[in-house]
Amino acid sequence: MLIARQEVFGPVAPVIRFKTEEEAIQIANDTNAGLAAYIFTNSMKRSWRVAEALEYGIVGVNEGLVSTEVAPFGGYKQSGLGREGSKYGLDEYLEIKYVCMGNLG
Repeated sequence: MLIARQEVFGPVAPVIRFKTEEEAIQIANDTNAGLAAYIFTNSMKRSWRVAEALEYGIVGVNEGLVSTEVAPFGGYKQSGLGREGSKYGLDEYLEIKYVCMGNLG
């Protein structure tokens, strides 16, 4: 299904049939995009299992509004490299240096 493979920016809520949790994850991950995904469930075990398996930078569990300035914002695959916001957004502006010294005495 084309809508499951494109990165759609807009108010759209496709309904796609699936038989197993694994099939749903496969459908969700079969794309070159990976900014945000959402799961709605009453099962805490399922929420962790699916959130870990989804190849997305942001996963909303029982929540549609996931953006906040204190959380890292960014995707997987062709939806971006790196993160904006939070302490992780600062990493792109930092230079890390490693200095190893030996035999100083």
